[in-house]
Amino acid sequence: MESESTNNPGEENAAAPQYQPDELSGAEASAQSGADVNLDLVLDIPVNVALRVGTTDISIRDLVSLVEGSVIALDQLSGEPMDVLVNGTLIAHGEIVVVDDRFGVRLTDVVSPAERIEKLN
Repeated sequence: MESESTNNPGEENAAAPQYQPDELSGAEASAQSGADVNLDLVLDIPVNVALRVGTTDISIRDLVSLVEGSVIALDQLSGEPMDVLVNGTLIAHGEIVVVDDRFGVRLTDVVSPAERIEKLN
């Protein structure tokens, strides 16, 4: 039997406050609501940051026939910026850079907080 639970935190806890994207614009939101937001409570929570180079769909037949040296063509062009995801949510686009013999990402476009909240709904 399948579970009816969802991953939407607002539905799990009816008492959780609901915010509109325009309410999350920093100092304006704090001044309008009269309540100070204490970000110190969440600043040490770890999140998963991932860089998506591209995606593709392949059949299981092609998947099981892959060997060392096989090449999988992705849907992203070589010069396009990569997607930067935080916990699976797109937050920015960027380009790959090398920092002290390690890969890194230079952000070229950051998705606005209002757009991020809108995509969650």
